[in-house]
Amino acid sequence: MRQPLAYRMRPQKIDDLVGQQHLIGPGKIIRRMVDAKLLSSMILYGPPGTGKTSIASAIAGSTKYSFRMLNAATDTKKQLEIVVEEAKMSGTVVLLLDEIHRLTKPKQDFLLPHLENGRIILIGATTENPYIAISPAIRSRTQIFEVKPLSEKDIAVALKRALTDSENGLGKMNISLSTDAKLHLCRATNGDLRSALNALELAAKSTVPDTNGSIEITLAVVEECLQHKALVQDKNGDAHYDVISAFQKSIRGSDADAALHYLARLLASGDLISVIRRLLTIAYEDIGLANPQAAARTVSAVTAAEKIGLPEARIPLATAVIELCLAPKSNSAIAAIDSALSDINKGGYGEVPAHLKDAHYSGAKKLHRGTTYLYPHDYPHDWTAQQYLPDPLKGKSYYKPKSNGKYEQVLKVQYERLKKAQAGHPLN
Repeated sequence: MRQPLAYRMRPQKIDDLVGQQHLIGPGKIIRRMVDAKLLSSMILYGPPGTGKTSIASAIAGSTKYSFRMLNAATDTKKQLEIVVEEAKMSGTVVLLLDEIHRLTKPKQDFLLPHLENGRIILIGATTENPYIAISPAIRSRTQIFEVKPLSEKDIAVALKRALTDSENGLGKMNISLSTDAKLHLCRATNGDLRSALNALELAAKSTVPDTNGSIEITLAVVEECLQHKALVQDKNGDAHYDVISAFQKSIRGSDADAALHYLARLLASGDLISVIRRLLTIAYEDIGLANPQAAARTVSAVTAAEKIGLPEARIPLATAVIELCLAPKSNSAIAAIDSALSDINKGGYGEVPAHLKDAHYSGAKKLHRGTTYLYPHDYPHDWTAQQYLPDPLKGKSYYKPKSNGKYEQVLKVQYERLKKAQAGHPLN
């Protein structure tokens, strides 16, 4: 039986991998391991279809070690024993253990000594947080790496390879993939390359060729295969970003109904990733200090949405959207940091005042570092006037507090009180 396209296109060496440049890019940790042939056991965690198995396969292919795949939940201890016996005969085996968070105690006890002596290079794969779901005994013997959802560009590269590869891909089928269909495959799969490749194969093999033997894959076909509708059929993809823009501006403008409408459009297209990223940005950019608890609850809501996935993710996301719409608004934090960055970018900074410099090393006193620093906790109200900004910025104010929420009203009073005291007024 012929394997699925995603399986056939699995990279055989590390140079063939797409995405995950923070791990396999030039000079990055896994690349250095492979180049130096100094592999150590590791755990790869991240969403499905993001390359955990591909990384393991590519590591084995690049190092010429034997490669075996087992599932911690369904494969038996006997199957682990077979892999260990092979390692004793051949020297080293790279073992990809899927769902490693479900590894039982007896299997773990059997495996640990073989990790210790290096016969088995374990690459555990999991969608769960390993710091919570995996036993300390395994964690202490492995390095933990996060595998991130692939970008649209990464998926586009992999789709092109699949369409042109005549041996393992679809290169012999004379396929024409429309621009908007390709764009939808890259977006609606939310960084899941396996889903994109298998949808492409289904679209190709379920489309009747024309009289010339060509297979034209349109947006409508891809939507049917993915069971996700595109936002609109625009080849440039501008509507996608227009909806995201309208989503943020509706929340900023406190229109809950409009925000829910745009949320629904994004979710209907399957674009959970964009919703999550944008909501986290909105919470801190547009609500900010006017209601910090709303931002914290948004973080909780998007975390829940990531864990449960669509369609249930719509519930915590809608909750967060409604609260952010109706919360008081303040952009004082982003305005403050942007103002400070503007000064830095224009060279508007000076030397750190001598009394604030590090004094925790031998010879600091001879250099007059930190010798005149006033320790605030030694003074009434745990505060005393002294200069903190560099001389060129002395007296500069970046934070411009607003009064739209009770929390920032309190901050405003305290900020202005301390500014007056710093200028010489009594602290009351």
